[in-house]
Amino acid sequence: MLKILLSGCNGRLSRAVIDYSATRDDVNIVAGIDPCTPTRALDFPVFASAAQVTVQADVIIDCSLPCALPALLDYAVAKKIPAVIATTGYTNEELAVLDTAAKNIAVLQSGNMSLGIHLLKELARQAAQVLGAAFDIEIIEAHHNQKLDAPSGTAFILANAVNDGLDCPRELVHERESRRQVRPQSEIGMHAIRGGTITGEHTVLFAGFDEVVELTHKAHSKAIFAAGCISAARFMADKQPGRYTMDDIVNPCCD
Repeated sequence: MLKILLSGCNGRLSRAVIDYSATRDDVNIVAGIDPCTPTRALDFPVFASAAQVTVQADVIIDCSLPCALPALLDYAVAKKIPAVIATTGYTNEELAVLDTAAKNIAVLQSGNMSLGIHLLKELARQAAQVLGAAFDIEIIEAHHNQKLDAPSGTAFILANAVNDGLDCPRELVHERESRRQVRPQSEIGMHAIRGGTITGEHTVLFAGFDEVVELTHKAHSKAIFAAGCISAARFMADKQPGRYTMDDIVNPCCD
């Protein structure tokens, strides 16, 4: 049975991971990390920091905040434990820390753990190859009112996929209210909606002459992300040091 250390165990995604793992007989969450007191009874010990963990684990799933990453990776490297990083909102400097850790341990980082999103990413790339030269491209995402980062990590995943499909990558534009001009085709508009309890919705919109093509993914619960976290944890358990993505899971033939 795979033993999991869950970082940020009081968060929304972590609660879904806990509930989903309880339906599996091949994984077990043996400990959690969170500086806050658990909001519900848990079947495993919770430590305030990675440095205080005394329980052995096979893999780490991180659903905490970017500020917790350095200490968590220090622990993972010291213990030689692979890590699945399911948190978003990282700066380039924080992502560089992942590269450093990946020299010693296996690290999988993704802004979205859903299989459907990674299919959407591929469809967006193909659509950009076919439509991109003549179509304006916008990315719209919506999440609950507690989400901290905007646009979402998934929006950037989709934007990068679109640019991969274009002959000339376009600039990502997050705000237009500060300028008054005709929309240039050399950009990808990025739009964030925050409200209510929306789990996650992402649309890549291609607007051309008298026609619009929309590619949309809607998440109805965090269970799909929890399932992705567990799949990633099982995938990473025996991997050699290096950087991995969800693409390595959904396209294993490309390894």
